[in-house]
Parts: sequence; C-alpha cells; structure tokens
Amino acid sequence: MPLLFSYGTLQQDDVQLATFGRLLSGEADALVGYAQTMVRIEDAEVVAKSGKTHHPIVAWSGRDADRVAGTAFEVSDAELAAADAYEVAAYKRVAAPLASGRTAWVYVDARGAP
Repeated sequence: MPLLFSYGTLQQDDVQLATFGRLLSGEADALVGYAQTMVRIEDAEVVAKSGKTHHPIVAWSGRDADRVAGTAFEVSDAELAAADAYEVAAYKRVAAPLASGRTAWVYVDARGAP
C-alpha cells in the first residue's frame, strides 16, 4: 500500500471521513528538507470539509535540518486518488523522504516542487 504523509488537514478525522469514508491509521513521522508556511484556500468545498480558510503548505528547502512533523498513513490507490481530488491546485503530490527512512507521497507547494 502507498504511504501518504500529512502535515495538515488530512490528519483531521472529519476530513478523512469526508474524503476517504473512513479514519486512517498512521504513524508519526517527519518530512525532511521542507519548510512549512500557510496558504489561503479559495475552494468552498475544501473549506467546508476542513473548516479552515488557510491550510499548511510545505516547500522544498533542501536543508536536511528542516523538518515538518506529521503522520504517515497507509492508503489504497483509490484513496490516493481521493486525496488528489481533495487538494487544490496550490499543491502538487511528490514522493519525498521521511525521517524514518521511508518514502511517502506528500502534497507540496506546486510553485516550488522539486
């Protein structure tokens, strides 16, 4: 099963239920080489699911010392497609290294994706 790393709203129970129809099981981990900021969300459906107008977003920094805490979830290919549909155009899905040594899919700032 693919790993999906979330540092933001995909960790919320209500977003998981609305997006995947179930609560995900995952382990704490950290994204390596990225720094986190916030982005304004204009999509009313995404705001309704998350309850937030601003979501965290990460950008590649290239510095190993930069870490973003989050959760690595095991998801199916269909659930990965559902996550793609949930995320707005500001995000791009890439494979990225985690502190645990694993690699996971993660949504990063589309303007600076590696």
